[in-house]
Amino acid sequence: MDTAWLLDLQVLAKTLNFSRAAEIRNVTQPAFGRRIKSLEAWCGSTLIDRGSHRLALTEAGKVMVEAADDVLRRLERSKHELQQVRSATATLTVASTHALSYTFFPGWVQRLGSIASTMPIRLLSDNMNECERLMLEGGAQFLLCHHHPGTATRLSESDFPMMTLSHERLVPVSRRDPDGQAIYSLPGSSSRSVPWLMFEGTSGMGRILVSALSQRSEDLHLHNVFSSHLAMVLKALALEGKGVAWIPESLAADELSPGGRLAIAGSLDWAVPVQVALFRTLRPLPDMAERFWQLARDKSLGQVSSVAGPVSAP
Repeated sequence: MDTAWLLDLQVLAKTLNFSRAAEIRNVTQPAFGRRIKSLEAWCGSTLIDRGSHRLALTEAGKVMVEAADDVLRRLERSKHELQQVRSATATLTVASTHALSYTFFPGWVQRLGSIASTMPIRLLSDNMNECERLMLEGGAQFLLCHHHPGTATRLSESDFPMMTLSHERLVPVSRRDPDGQAIYSLPGSSSRSVPWLMFEGTSGMGRILVSALSQRSEDLHLHNVFSSHLAMVLKALALEGKGVAWIPESLAADELSPGGRLAIAGSLDWAVPVQVALFRTLRPLPDMAERFWQLARDKSLGQVSSVAGPVSAP
């Protein structure tokens, strides 16, 4: 059966006029009539009552019009879904945590070279929870995030392979005083705890810090004054002198340089080393995504470096 016959029947059911229906379908009336007869032959039933002064659908015709509406609606929906699939496979979708989408992603893609620069990439910047959800639900092909080997993620190693692209540190920073010294200094004391601008515990860096600092919690004297999953917000509050924030060194580098407004809060002994990692799903990806993964792997092997240059405590 030709699905064009179903469209013919739909139009005829609306117009109840062979001449008008043929005109709408852009065929001659004899050809249109033959197509309706072909559909009736396929159905084994008369669909149009031609005996009365005005055309009318038979009971079989009414059933077939309803079926035609359903079949054509399903076909159109499937066509739309296939278009979405083609669009998704023609674009690389990378989920990235906010800080890395700002500090790392643009330069990294540029360093991958001309092949990567010609690939259409969709960057979805969000907190770690949402990025993990996108990966688990198939909404992204890759996840770019900070990673610490001792901190669990929702992405199991067996289902989501990972490669290390770079290394950096989460460094504790505070606003500088006029002499260039941090106005707050770790580890604080029981009588004078340090105000802490902390990552929310459910954020990626929040999980890393909780895991990394928990073993040294007895030596730290902090009290929480603010929490957010955005490193940029914590940096801004640290610049205002609201407390100490552990933020990615790459994000703090401009203000930690000479003339900047931030200083290491105490000692770099409190810095937390982390990896910049790229996750992917284990299942096969579209060809372009597989090429991108291999390109990233080839570039990273033997070339893993620090995101930001070394920072010294004042």
